[in-house]
Amino acid sequence: MISLADIQRARIDIAPYVKRTVLEKNATLSSQLATNVYLKLELFQRTGSFKPRGAFNQILQLTSGQRKHGVVGVSGGNFAQGMGLAAHELNTQAIVCMPASTPRNYIEATQGYGARVELSPDLAQVFERADQLKREGWNLLHPFDSPSQMAGAGTIGLEIVEDLPEVTDVFVSIGGGGLYAGIAVAIEGLKPDVRVWGVETEGSDTMGQALRAGKVVQIVPRSLAKTLGSPYVAQDALTLMQKHPDQYVLVSDKEAFDAGVFLLERAKLNTELAASCTLAAAWRLRATFAKGDHVVLLICGGNNSLENWIHCREVLGQ
Repeated sequence: MISLADIQRARIDIAPYVKRTVLEKNATLSSQLATNVYLKLELFQRTGSFKPRGAFNQILQLTSGQRKHGVVGVSGGNFAQGMGLAAHELNTQAIVCMPASTPRNYIEATQGYGARVELSPDLAQVFERADQLKREGWNLLHPFDSPSQMAGAGTIGLEIVEDLPEVTDVFVSIGGGGLYAGIAVAIEGLKPDVRVWGVETEGSDTMGQALRAGKVVQIVPRSLAKTLGSPYVAQDALTLMQKHPDQYVLVSDKEAFDAGVFLLERAKLNTELAASCTLAAAWRLRATFAKGDHVVLLICGGNNSLENWIHCREVLGQ
């Protein structure tokens, strides 16, 4: 398990490479939920998501000799872009192994950051190719289940507490759990009374199924929130959530989509469903908040295309 000290060290290391993103109060949502609501705008991080924080931190832990061998990762989404950017700026080669079904905009963006993309027909072959490259000497980076990735993501928690010392609640989406784990450790270390809500969408409930089973389980993700599409949740994230199981929230794809449309139209934010699900969870829990609470919704990514919005609307019959 990472510590607050790990996260604080990560912040110093990655500071030259990442943005400190804005935390701003949203008047419309504050009125709607009858409390104080803030948006942590991590979708304006470099590459459009929180992933560079951990990607830079992982590569910075490698020796100069290791970096000469390059890095490889498996991702069909935001980690691919974060890793590509980090590798380019830290002068190491990067290969990202992706399934052939990866949306075009993710492939092109990853290539644009300087990474080489290798496509395989299915996830099993994607992982086989990554393992092969690891055996050949490439350094394998993990998109979520890595202490360095978690510590990098946890720097968001430090920023939230510093920018909003009176924070009472933070909503964080869960894919593989690295983001949730990092932020939960950071906030617990600084303000242990803050409720850190973990949010998933139906069909990508790796945490929900693990909580019920009492252990990490493998799933086949089926949610429209593709960037929550991890096959399992990290053990560290599960251990943290098991301390506060009442702070787990499951929402539907439709709820996440409706929240995304609201954020697009009212807040002018083009979010992923993996980010808008935090608003969907807050809507569901509105009776939980007191007037004097200070509720933060983490908007973790904004790499959504018009094509995907249309696809989601068609699937949901909107």
